[in-house]
Amino acid sequence: MKVIIADKSHSIYASAICETISEAAQVRGTGIAKRTSEYVIEKMEKGNAVIALDGETFAGFCYIESWGHGKFVANSGLIVHPDYRGQGLAKKIKKVVFEQSRNKFPNSKVFSITTGLAVMKMNSDLGYKPVTFSELTDDQSFWNGCQTCKNYDVLQRTNQTMCLCTGMLFDPNEKDKSKGHEHKYDKKVWTRLKNIKHSMFLKKNKKWKN
Repeated sequence: MKVIIADKSHSIYASAICETISEAAQVRGTGIAKRTSEYVIEKMEKGNAVIALDGETFAGFCYIESWGHGKFVANSGLIVHPDYRGQGLAKKIKKVVFEQSRNKFPNSKVFSITTGLAVMKMNSDLGYKPVTFSELTDDQSFWNGCQTCKNYDVLQRTNQTMCLCTGMLFDPNEKDKSKGHEHKYDKKVWTRLKNIKHSMFLKKNKKWKN
């Protein structure tokens, strides 16, 4: 298994990547914005994507997006093919794409919005901390990308201040200040937060539809 920076030669995997992302979104029911093959290929050609390959078989993927004129970057679309889950591959991909983000955009803040507890744990291990949406990019192009998520109406109803996703941020300018004050991941706390959000917003969503 190899986890590498993707390039143009990996464009043959674009369709499989998009299908895997789409299927995962249906299973989870939340939190994954759909992307086209053309979009994925563009990321590969610019060196803004990481792919995991088992020989010549697609195993996992993640890409980098830049927002707010480079002030923010996000590691998005983290996905592992069902045949390779439960092997720690997502963590390896996340580490490589995070390092690539820091190399290409050393002064940018790296952020994430996610509903996945496993991703929250990985983010915490890399130095991210939980933040409100107001501390993330105000680039509307980013938030427009959430339109393909089935819970986009929640984001709209809260004027982009809150959703089922949790915002997390790595600020390179605070890296040295935070030494000795590591933010520890507590699964019970994150699970409770996730359940509260689901209870608040999904119940409201049902009332809205009725």
